[in-house]
Amino acid sequence: MTDQDLTDRNVTDWNSADRNLTDKNLTNRDLIDQEWCLDTPAVCVDLDILDANLRKTAERAKAAGVKLRPHVKTHKSVWIAKEQLRYGASGITVAKLGEAEVMVHAGIDDVLVAFPIVGAHKLKRLKALLEKARIIVSVDHVDAARGLSDLGVSIGKPVPLYVDVNSGLNRCGREPGEASAELVLEISRLPGVEVIGLMTHAGHAYGKTSDDACREVAREEAESLLITREALLKKGFGPLEISVGSTPTSKFVREFPGITEMRPGAYVFGDVSQLVTKTIGVEDCAMRIYATVVSKPRPGTVIIDAGSKTLANDTNANRPGFGFLPAFPDAVIERLNEEHGIIRMADDHLVNIGDRVEIIPNHCCTVTNLRDELVGMRGGKAERIIPVDARGKIK
Repeated sequence: MTDQDLTDRNVTDWNSADRNLTDKNLTNRDLIDQEWCLDTPAVCVDLDILDANLRKTAERAKAAGVKLRPHVKTHKSVWIAKEQLRYGASGITVAKLGEAEVMVHAGIDDVLVAFPIVGAHKLKRLKALLEKARIIVSVDHVDAARGLSDLGVSIGKPVPLYVDVNSGLNRCGREPGEASAELVLEISRLPGVEVIGLMTHAGHAYGKTSDDACREVAREEAESLLITREALLKKGFGPLEISVGSTPTSKFVREFPGITEMRPGAYVFGDVSQLVTKTIGVEDCAMRIYATVVSKPRPGTVIIDAGSKTLANDTNANRPGFGFLPAFPDAVIERLNEEHGIIRMADDHLVNIGDRVEIIPNHCCTVTNLRDELVGMRGGKAERIIPVDARGKIK
């Protein structure tokens, strides 16, 4: 889809949809209400683009001989998770136990919780999940592993673990090589747990602005795990799953033999944080936010009915503003209040009160978590409602 197509679609398709509000399509509601779906601010997902993104990433993993374990914190949707599995994902990744509980309740039975689980209450919840599904837990400190060890002993089977390795994000994980290898060995001596993999997340790839720069982060990401694996093999420990994360670096997975699993998440929707890396184009962005122009109080200023409660407060160091308007690429959403978006826009842009504008968000994951439902669109019309089943499941 070209920028001109998006410009045309920005006003034409949606205005024509307003003229056909009586149309009803069968959906996962009894009858979909086009007027309700098109009322702004609306967070929509282009189902054709979504399907293409799911297919391409699954094919990329298959061509590389790598398992796909997508991170569902992006969409928090049972329906989309099951679509990912239908395309061949081996399991899913979640950020928190609350997300895992939602997905397991829906019948998904292979889940990686990519977050340390600490505390008696969380361990009790994990125990309940382990009775229903295969649950892998990430860990990066022996003190956190001790609680999991006690749990494994109490239930009479080891809790499977991935050990987190720092590949440059400087969040969780020890440094690659000997430091991480020693941690793996220390944890593996505990009863009731089994270290089955190494994992990392190269989230700093989102700060890059070219394909080549993202490829270099992908190389460092892979090497951080592979040198750790090599150190462990020399000590007689292995084999292990080698699991990488990050949507931008997943594009290059085939270039780095030894990786066995990848965990991209934001690839399903696309957003500005991926556009600036130049690993995707506007045509790959399935999530679009539609807002109505409600005021033009002074020259160069346009007010829309989408503020921080719709667009979220994420900014991007490589692009100004709180989202990207494909039809008006020089416009900047320069300020947000809770319900207002203040856009700086050239006066020669013919935008009038009542017009709808289309926005690609800076960060699709946080936008999703602000909604109970997303609107699945095809051909300019609402086709299905996508419940955000795990919305707010941050515990």
